[in-house]
Amino acid sequence: MAIEIYAVGGYGEVGRNMTAVKVGEEVFLLDMGLHMPNYIRYTEEEETELKKHTTEELRKAKAVPDDTLVDSLRKKVKAIITTHAHLDHIGAIPYIAERYEVPIYCTPFTGEVIKEILRDQKRKIPNQIKTMHPNSSMKISENVTLEFLGITHSTPQSVIAVLHTPEGIIAYTNDFKLDNNPILGQKPNYEGMKKLSEKGVKVAIIDTLYADDERKTASEMIAREMLRDVLLNVNNKNKAVLVTTFSSHIARIKSAVEFAQKIGRKPVLIGRSLAKYVQAAENAGVTHFGKDIYIVRYSSQARKELSKIVKKGIHKYLLITTGHQGEPRAVLSKMADGILPFPFQHEDHIIFSCNIIPTEVNIALREKLEEKLRTKGLRIFKGIHVSGHGGREDMRDLIHMLKPKNVIPAHSDKKVIEAFVQLAEKMGYEKGKTLHPIIEGQKVSVE
Repeated sequence: MAIEIYAVGGYGEVGRNMTAVKVGEEVFLLDMGLHMPNYIRYTEEEETELKKHTTEELRKAKAVPDDTLVDSLRKKVKAIITTHAHLDHIGAIPYIAERYEVPIYCTPFTGEVIKEILRDQKRKIPNQIKTMHPNSSMKISENVTLEFLGITHSTPQSVIAVLHTPEGIIAYTNDFKLDNNPILGQKPNYEGMKKLSEKGVKVAIIDTLYADDERKTASEMIAREMLRDVLLNVNNKNKAVLVTTFSSHIARIKSAVEFAQKIGRKPVLIGRSLAKYVQAAENAGVTHFGKDIYIVRYSSQARKELSKIVKKGIHKYLLITTGHQGEPRAVLSKMADGILPFPFQHEDHIIFSCNIIPTEVNIALREKLEEKLRTKGLRIFKGIHVSGHGGREDMRDLIHMLKPKNVIPAHSDKKVIEAFVQLAEKMGYEKGKTLHPIIEGQKVSVE
């Protein structure tokens, strides 16, 4: 009997992650993500009433996975499984999950984020959300046990989803890094990986976003020290200080909050997505900010709060905002455009604690935003960041640890897939036999 892997989304592209795995007469769906640039472009602005957009409209816009590719498998689906809380992995759940009358398996933090998204969009789905902690297992069908193996990434409680099936072990490692000094949570479960390799991993689906980058990704501890340096050791007296980063990066937000307190500033988080992720982290017990921070969710509130901040003295606050990719309707862009009035002064500090997600749209939007900020005479600190994705050498180490018989690259464009193919071939894998570079709409059968 063969294991069949269907590339629904996230193969040959960055985003729309979704994979269908068929073992015998049972099917399991791994992730249901958005293609963020397409999604933002289609919905136009952050605060659009998203419930107005139908699933079919979003499919046509290539903003959500085209799961009609696996319509023939719908009645065999037993579970929806998510690996972590990023929108390119769970953001399509409000639009697609209800087509499948099965539970959604996720970690507690991811579950809380899903609930926040549904609440924010005023949508309901019939699927039961079942939570599992990292490094735990649960029988999810007659023949298959799901294991969540703890891994590090740039959002809490990320896992390798492991399917223990009668036909062999399938390890879905989308997304990952190998961080031995994480700010939140535990380091990767190396012992668990060793046990999997001893049992024998039939297939590993691997996050290959930076397969063309010959490095090992640095620890989040490095990013924390970079942020410490620019906040504590650069003179910001009487200057406005703004930090923008990924809303889901709770560890980075935690660092920014702690350093704000060290320099005597009140952390104010502004933006809808920041509010959702921080609330989810509180609900899941990942971290506790409590009264240490003040959260402003909506633009209408932001106008009032920014006015108060200016009156009380901008030197008393550190602003953490959305908009790190230059999204036109996010908070930082609205401030730069004057939609959210803020009296930027010469040499105020803007800290981009992030990298640009490598798509043409994101690169163009960030360049446009940075130019607007420069014309105001602001000091821009870029690259105060380490990635949540492993580099080429992390992929090599992961393969050495799991020792999979077959590998499938995911979560990267076609050019980067070719870089992974070159790595895998050097490690002894053979294209078309044990190495399977596939794109959306294709499938692989592994005997």
